[in-house]
Amino acid sequence: MIKNFLFPQTLNKLNGASVLLLVLRVVFGVLLMMHGFQKLTSFDVLAAGAFPDPLGIGGTLSVSLAIFGEFFCSAAFILGFLYRLSMIPMMVTLLVAFIFVHKFNIAEGELALVYLVSFIGLYVAGPGRFSVDALIVRRLNAAK
Repeated sequence: MIKNFLFPQTLNKLNGASVLLLVLRVVFGVLLMMHGFQKLTSFDVLAAGAFPDPLGIGGTLSVSLAIFGEFFCSAAFILGFLYRLSMIPMMVTLLVAFIFVHKFNIAEGELALVYLVSFIGLYVAGPGRFSVDALIVRRLNAAK
């Protein structure tokens, strides 16, 4: 069951759909990764109190989790490596931003909501044929 979650056993046979998934992964992944990179390069300032602490866990941990979700998980998402697992922190970060930081205000949290909805759709669609996960599935199936 865990293997099927991490590495979908049915790969999209349509190359066009897989190319589209690759393009969407790269575009949305790089865009979110840029937000994480900005936080990473400003870590000291943000951790010292300039970053919201919506869950009451402390500014340092809050910004660290946001960086993990936006920067490091985006890198795995772009590659299609542990695709669905890497998307969970990304989506949680965006959900926390929309609900707790922007308080469901569409005008302020529009970008977080757009990313969240896009990532939910991409989560359901899967990584496509052009991903590290697809390569792993092909190797696992060849080993049988």
